[in-house]
Order: sequence, then C-alpha cells, then structure tokens
Amino acid sequence: MHETIVDINSISQLHELYGAGKAKHPLITVIDEETSRIDRHKAVGYRLGLYTIFCKKSSGAFKYGQSHYDFSEGSLMFAAPGQVMSSSNDLSKEKGWALFFHPDLVNTGTLGSQIRDYSFFHYEINEALHLSDEEQATVVLCVKNIRSEYLKNVDKHTNRLIQNNLELLLSYCTRFYDKQFYTREKVYNDAIQKFEKLLGAYFLEETLISSGPPSVTYLASEMNLSPNYLSDLLHRFTGKTALEHIHLQVLDIAKSLLWGSNQSVSEIAYKLGYEHPSHFSRLFKSKTGYSPSEYRHLN
Repeated sequence: MHETIVDINSISQLHELYGAGKAKHPLITVIDEETSRIDRHKAVGYRLGLYTIFCKKSSGAFKYGQSHYDFSEGSLMFAAPGQVMSSSNDLSKEKGWALFFHPDLVNTGTLGSQIRDYSFFHYEINEALHLSDEEQATVVLCVKNIRSEYLKNVDKHTNRLIQNNLELLLSYCTRFYDKQFYTREKVYNDAIQKFEKLLGAYFLEETLISSGPPSVTYLASEMNLSPNYLSDLLHRFTGKTALEHIHLQVLDIAKSLLWGSNQSVSEIAYKLGYEHPSHFSRLFKSKTGYSPSEYRHLN
C-alpha cells in the first residue's frame, strides 16, 4: 500500500494535526510529543514546509525520507522544509518534544542569511545528534526560553528575542556536533580512509570518460552518508570539503599528465571525465593560477 503524503505548511496546520489547540505564535511552536493525537497506524507521511528539531525517545522505528531510525536511546534530529516524515505502526507513545519554525520567522533577521550554514538540517536521520545529560539540559533551557517568549503578550521585542534564542540553540547544536565528531574520531578516521579509497578507485574506472568526475552525492551514497554530513566530517578532520578533495584529485592527475605525457589539454580533460574541456581548464586555472597549457610549460 502506498503511503499518502499530507503537506503541512503552517504552524496552525501543524497544531491541528497534533490536536494541540490554537497556536500561540504564527511562525514558531514547541509541541510535547506525549500529547500528540496523530494516528500512527495510518499509512500517512507528512511533508513539512517548516524547519524542525526533534528530541525523541521511543520504542519503534521513525521514518525520515527513505531512512528508518530507532530513537530508543534519545537523540536530536533536524529537518529542513520539504522532508517527509512518518512513524511505523509499532511505534509506542513517544517522549520528548519538537520545535517547529516557519522560514518566514528567520527571513526577517540576520539568521535568515545564516540558516543554510547549519548543514545538520540536511543530514540523514542516522546522523542524529546524541546528547549527554548536560548537553540536553542546555538545549532544553534554550527551548524553554523560546517557548516562554512566544507565550507572553507579543510586543516589539518578541520576534527579535525568539530569533536570538533560536540562534543560540543552533550555535550550541553546532558545538555539540563538533564534539560528537571528535569523540568518535576512530570511526570517522576509518570513514575518511574509505572515502579516499573510493575517490582513488573512481578515477581508475574505464567508464570515467562517459560518467564524468565523481559527485559528492555519489561518494556519500556509496558510504551511506548524506552529502552534507560527509563534507562536514571531511572538513572537520582534513580542513577540506568533499568537493575540494575531488578537485584536488583531479588536479593531481591532471598535473601528472600535463608533465608526463604528450596528450593535449582536451584529451586530458576527456580522460578525467569532463565533457567540455573549457570546464576543466576553468577549474584548473581557478585552483593553480595557470591555464593547463601555461602549467605544462612552467619547467
């Protein structure tokens, strides 16, 4: 049976879905998951036009996009607008809370230009943030401050204070994700080595000419990671994103061919998977300061 998809694009629609009464603020809300009246036995997925932060602890699987995750240990999960979420039929009553906010809330302030920097909103569900008791207390305090602010009588300071507390919450989550990366250094070092092997092997494939240079999405998929998570992992441990690593590999091979063979620039570009040699030449010059032809004649 196909899952029915229901679009939820406003806080008021969300409150109706949860049976949470009238919303106290049109652009942001915090809902206690234990009070939810959603019928979890229906084959229904909900596509939210909202930013979401879930703090859940339950027994059973929760579906996010195409992935399932067991929240029995308690985790913090983030979702950007457009993701589809649903629960399995065997999911018990959930504990925890969920913070939802509409993009319009942050578009009126500085957070609107920064929201894309919080890449964890685009992580997969298996890349959730696992908090210590102390970290949970910090997060909950931020959420309580946000909720307290929108429950008060709205005045000229309300939205600014909500945005400030929301930005503080996201800053703490960034810190805690950094800590999670480094406390699992051995696991992530293994992941980096796997990435490097995948990248190296890709450039040895005979299909490279027809398939083109590797994409971050392809490499992340091969590692069962989201593209954003892979890039953040690499950047934290190597100082370079996944795309920068791909470009470095292209440059290393190109330099070797420019100095060690008589192949033309176009032939080298095609060999590296570039359908249009001009795209390869543009990348090469942007990274080295020289065109491929100029680089070939440096020595």
